[in-house]
Amino acid sequence: MLSRRAIVIVLAASPFGFTAGATLAQDYPTHPIKMIVPFPAGGPTDFMARLIADRLSAALGQTIVVENRGGGGGGSVGAKAAATAEPDGYTLLLTPPGPLSIAPAVYRKLDYDPVKDFVPIALLIATPLVLTVNPTLPVHSLPELVAYAKSHPGRISLGTQGYGTAPHLLGELLKLEAGIDIVHVPYRGTAPALADLLAGQVQMFFDTTTVVVPQIRAGKLRALAVTSETRNFQLPDVPTTAEAGFPKMVSLFWLGLVAPAGTPADIVARLNSVVNDSLRAPDVRARFADLGAELRLGAPQDLANLIGAEIRKWTAVTAAAGIKVD
Repeated sequence: MLSRRAIVIVLAASPFGFTAGATLAQDYPTHPIKMIVPFPAGGPTDFMARLIADRLSAALGQTIVVENRGGGGGGSVGAKAAATAEPDGYTLLLTPPGPLSIAPAVYRKLDYDPVKDFVPIALLIATPLVLTVNPTLPVHSLPELVAYAKSHPGRISLGTQGYGTAPHLLGELLKLEAGIDIVHVPYRGTAPALADLLAGQVQMFFDTTTVVVPQIRAGKLRALAVTSETRNFQLPDVPTTAEAGFPKMVSLFWLGLVAPAGTPADIVARLNSVVNDSLRAPDVRARFADLGAELRLGAPQDLANLIGAEIRKWTAVTAAAGIKVD
């Protein structure tokens, strides 16, 4: 007997798939939707996911239940759970880059294929990472940091949220580009890494504006560069990495919404439309601006293009730096 997942895939692929998909989309959704977030509750990803879930729930007329499924390398546990769910539009994955574009560059074996096992729905928001240092480090710019690292090899430590995360790979990219020797210190998340940075146990740190801007404004951290193509509206005096001489170090923290492969095209189109319509409201835009994030809405292909480009970029970095985990 065919499973529900198999039936949905067969209908979508059959000559009558459009009719079946249209019927599903016309009635969709008829019951609550599960939105998997592949990281623990309480972090910035979870907080933003719940804001998004509330708006989509109101627009769709159904409850969206956020399910935190942390664990695994780069959020792989939650990503696998979403990849193997029924492709009926009732299980979605809201995720930052880790599971979709970083994990495949870092891990030799994943229990899912980030490209083949998901269908993109929409890119939602993006925000730069900020390179900060403890103010006791006598540098005030990225070029000064590089010069100091060259004259003090192995004396600067980069604290990150874990091995194989975007900040880790940015640090490796900086080492490759600048030819410097800095020490990577992985932590189990943002909170312990930030605590040790503030205490001077590590000297460098990359994280989102949501995390570091309050510390920068309080004088507890010094911002050297932002990893976006343009300057950030919350830190207008802080140059971009490109302005500082390192154009390859452009990297955004983003959130994207995907569904299991085989989800009917009409349901994907409906979800994309609802995402774009509900999140474009001025109050939503203002709320995310308060968090240092900008809405980056568009077509499913925009997210697919971003994921593909990042997989290629980070695969090249991990190959050059010799980073690969079984």
